[in-house]
Amino acid sequence: MKVAIFASGNGTNFEALADSQELKNAGLEIEVLVCDQPNAKVLAKAKQRNIPTFVNRLKDYSDRHAYEQAIVEKLAPLKIEYILLAGYMKVVTSTLLSAYPNKIINIHPSLLPKYSGLESIQRAFDAGESETGVTIHYIDSGVDTGPIIRQATVPILKNDTAETLEARVHATEHQIYPEVVLELLKK
Repeated sequence: MKVAIFASGNGTNFEALADSQELKNAGLEIEVLVCDQPNAKVLAKAKQRNIPTFVNRLKDYSDRHAYEQAIVEKLAPLKIEYILLAGYMKVVTSTLLSAYPNKIINIHPSLLPKYSGLESIQRAFDAGESETGVTIHYIDSGVDTGPIIRQATVPILKNDTAETLEARVHATEHQIYPEVVLELLKK
């Protein structure tokens, strides 16, 4: 299965996918990392793994359609079967959605529909919730509203800080995202 991974930041979910020997053995081929931040740490991580990168900045285009059309044109010759969002901090629009219908998967650090959007872990912590979690879902035209593939709960402990909670949420992400991708590979 040929995939493109989209990321904007440190790339820990990218690493979890790229470094999974089980995924490699099952046939995962990461054809390209698409990144919208030219200084993102994930770019160096892709380079270390000999994975090609495509840096594409929204500010270099007249609008989101032109920005995403450049991505579609980059991906077309690679015969990408799925796009895996791994900390990609842009809302996906109809340009990408129509090119890859039901083929764009996102990971989100909450139990959707609760705490969609940004700062999800901090908002759950600040609200005094007893639990939060991770959701892996297909992308649709809304923000974090697509069909849910899998969720995992992360309890919020009495002695947690926002930082300790965030670390546990990320550890859960790194565990379940490769598992979900493996399930796709087996279909």
